[in-house]
Amino acid sequence: MAGQWVPRDHDELTAGWRLWLELGSSAWPRPGWNGTPDEAVRGLRELVGSCDRILTEYLAAGGSADAEVAGLVRSMHLAASWICELWSDDTTPLDGERMALLHGDLAGFADHALGVRTLLAEGGGWSSLRL
Repeated sequence: MAGQWVPRDHDELTAGWRLWLELGSSAWPRPGWNGTPDEAVRGLRELVGSCDRILTEYLAAGGSADAEVAGLVRSMHLAASWICELWSDDTTPLDGERMALLHGDLAGFADHALGVRTLLAEGGGWSSLRL
């Protein structure tokens, strides 16, 4: 992900930090995964909820809907929501072909999340922390 993010104020920096922390949680299924797509995307559903809270609280504190951090939060919502929509409520165990499709979807999301985390870390001044 090319670009640069420079927070305009403390509220935007705080929202960026919160998003960076949330994106540190894995997009991949958890160790107790039961083998279904629904359970595999549970973390993404939780991330979408966290992104909603971050954006809502940022805007409530007087942040601008046009701020770059708001766009980054919305990008995560968009990147995760379609995957959640596609795989949620699917409780059929995965065969090889569906496993490859799910993996591809999650890998695409993970790539986007890494790009956003890198952008946030560089702009927020915490790039020395482990991604």
